[in-house]
Amino acid sequence: MDKIFQVKQKTVKGLIALIARTGLLQVIAVVATFVLTVFLDPAQFGVFAIVAAAVDILVYFSDIGLAGALIQKQEVTDDDLATTFTIQQILSLVLLGLGFVAGSFIAHVYSLSTAGIWLFRALLVSVFLSGLKTIPSVLLERKLDFIKVATVQIIETIIFYGLAVILAWKGFGVTSFTVAVLIRSLIGLLMIYILAPWKPKIGINKVSFKKLVSFGMPFQLNSLLGLVKDRMLVAYYGAILSPSNVGYLQWAERWSLFPLRMVVDNVSKVTFPAYSRLQEEKDHLIKAIEKSIFFTALFIFPVLIGLLVLAPVALIVIPRYQKWQPALLALGLFSVNAMWSSVSTTITNAFAAMGKIKINLKLMLMWTALTWILTPLLMSKYGYNGVAAASAIVASSSIIPMIILKRMLPVSLFSNIWPQFASALFMGLSVSYLNSKLPVTLYSLLFTLLLGAILYGVFLMVLIPKKLIFEIKSVNKIFRHSGLDPESI
Repeated sequence: MDKIFQVKQKTVKGLIALIARTGLLQVIAVVATFVLTVFLDPAQFGVFAIVAAAVDILVYFSDIGLAGALIQKQEVTDDDLATTFTIQQILSLVLLGLGFVAGSFIAHVYSLSTAGIWLFRALLVSVFLSGLKTIPSVLLERKLDFIKVATVQIIETIIFYGLAVILAWKGFGVTSFTVAVLIRSLIGLLMIYILAPWKPKIGINKVSFKKLVSFGMPFQLNSLLGLVKDRMLVAYYGAILSPSNVGYLQWAERWSLFPLRMVVDNVSKVTFPAYSRLQEEKDHLIKAIEKSIFFTALFIFPVLIGLLVLAPVALIVIPRYQKWQPALLALGLFSVNAMWSSVSTTITNAFAAMGKIKINLKLMLMWTALTWILTPLLMSKYGYNGVAAASAIVASSSIIPMIILKRMLPVSLFSNIWPQFASALFMGLSVSYLNSKLPVTLYSLLFTLLLGAILYGVFLMVLIPKKLIFEIKSVNKIFRHSGLDPESI
């Protein structure tokens, strides 16, 4: 029982600490992205997206799932760490060389300028540097020490966006990303070894390698499908669509994914190791999954619906931002994707933590196949909006992992989702009606934003007053070391 309580306590404290600290990170990212999209045109934004996707494809092969295996494994040895580090560095160096060789070909395919080529090279180097952080980061995550993890992320984000914004403001265009990427990687590498000292060890232990690969390869294969589904897709339509159209897509997708990245990514980082420790305690695992879904929906649903309602107004009242008007429909479609993904990601994270990697593999196979069937078809008819429409349709199949989870565990899903969606929808309709009656100004935008937040809270208190208060109190009690009986959580 002490173990269960300790895991719960560390999980909730870690989640709160991580979200609290990365709240600053996300604010910086939102503000910086806004500023960047003011100073950069859609074509420049599109070049960054295309290059980043190409690098991600090459970089994927620098890992064979060993890092994920280290996190999931109950106990790790020095041989496990050394083996993982050695193999990753060998692969990274090989692919770094291949990337530089392939640079000319990629530049030709996507008609990259000299600035685009240098950005490609900078991203390759940054990924190699990031690989050196793997072991210290894994050790921190295994300890559920997400405060230090968040600290590195915050510093890296401040450096990246700060430099990118300043340089974009000075008119450096794509080169702004090149400089920012390199400096961020160097500082992040230095910080992680300061906060989590680990002496790199070289060597490959056959026993460790075999055990890690047995989990890591299916884990990585699942990631490969994610790469094919998402990053290769960008590389595909980036070679067909104009850089401006790619920029519209990336603008829409980035804004729709901000709430998802803020909440779900942080929740996953905390809950994956926590679920792994609770995988033999089914009752507590069920409660942990339910809480994850409840709080994920609580934050993500209103933000996404609020974004859809207020974005058209924002594009009118904010100077130099009307150039993104053609991306509004794509924003709505990607938001549908994000809403479904907020739930499905939590569920697939639980599958992985329970060692049910094959389930995630089958799901990703399905999503990848649907994506590559629907995207070319809809893009040929509707252009870049067809890409966004395909993502929304594919995301609706997230009902399938929900059904699978229900068959495995008696988890209450609908009751932990519908109140948040209904409240967010009522809020969106109310704000939309109010916008139609008010003059389109910055002050009316800020007023409706504040009113929307208030209305959402009011609607929730009407629908689920007891549950809402209980969930918030239960988290608060654990965080404050109140000595709460773990059975009551």
